[in-house]
Amino acid sequence: MKFDTRITSTTVLLALAAILIPFTADGHLPLLDGVVVTWIENGQALWLLFGALFTVWYIKPLSRPEGAKQFWLWAVVWWLVLLGRSTSWGRAYFPDEPRIIFRTISVILIAALVLPVFFSKTLRHEIVRRLREEPFPLWLFVVTAATFLISDTVEHHRLMAPVFLHNQQYAELIEELYELPFMLGLFLITLGFMQREIQGENATSKVGDVQFAK
Repeated sequence: MKFDTRITSTTVLLALAAILIPFTADGHLPLLDGVVVTWIENGQALWLLFGALFTVWYIKPLSRPEGAKQFWLWAVVWWLVLLGRSTSWGRAYFPDEPRIIFRTISVILIAALVLPVFFSKTLRHEIVRRLREEPFPLWLFVVTAATFLISDTVEHHRLMAPVFLHNQQYAELIEELYELPFMLGLFLITLGFMQREIQGENATSKVGDVQFAK
């Protein structure tokens, strides 16, 4: 695996946000009986939906060659799984519907994410190839992973939770706030992969045009 160890301004801003989030509770911001948390959750759901739609629009998976096609369709499913998890598979918006509906949605989405890895040799090879050949934004990934782990720590009251949660009343707010840099970082990592792929294709196309002209 190749690592891109550059520290970008975006990475610094996300890391700074992660450091400052715990102090939100110290400011005693009004929670408005959970309305603020609901706003954030709705914004997250829209962002995850945007991530899926943007990936489809930007990289156009179905127009990709074999390997890349399967990989980017799989990436779109990742966004949909995260969206499903964020909304409790739709239960957050339709709480009165039978649970079997949401259970079915979760099974379908998770199966669509997991089964292709086992049954598609092309997808497995493409994942391995990208892990070996593509530069990975190390520090952006570290910040993204860290914010996800901190959010999980606060949500489940793990051992280190008091470091990030200064007031139990703000537990849900802190958890949701930490998911924001995670989701933004995930999008930026994905966008970087897509941009490099398209730039590489454009460079190859230009070389081919020059050779044809000669």
